[in-house]
Amino acid sequence: MAMDHLSSKILRVLFADGRISNLQLADQVGLSPSACLRRVQDLERRGVIQGYRARLDPAQTGRAYVVYVAVGLAEHTKAAQVGFERAMERADQVAECHNVAGAFEYMLRVEVADLPAYKAFHTEILGTVPHVRSITSYMVMGSPKDLRA
Repeated sequence: MAMDHLSSKILRVLFADGRISNLQLADQVGLSPSACLRRVQDLERRGVIQGYRARLDPAQTGRAYVVYVAVGLAEHTKAAQVGFERAMERADQVAECHNVAGAFEYMLRVEVADLPAYKAFHTEILGTVPHVRSITSYMVMGSPKDLRA
């Protein structure tokens, strides 16, 4: 099945509420429950839908202090990149790690409890990774729009 208007509509509804029942989803997109289920299963099989996630309250999970971190590497080699990426995979504080184009090589989304926890991450983890040349931190003051699950 190709991506058409109905499949796009299914994706929009599931993005807003991944726990919606198939019966409710079918009703919202104007399909029979069996046709809707077939489309959802096809989207899952094709990898368009890669999974379902719970949205967590950052304050209750100890991750309410969010910092975006721009990281520049001293060396622009594959080995330096692989080493940095492996170190970030091991760091529980790093929720996202993106290799980007521009003035620095990586943009991280770091989630911790508070400023002292971020300082510990900055000094004891990020500051000890080989080839890190620069670290620029951007503390999130508010998030008026955040569509991540």
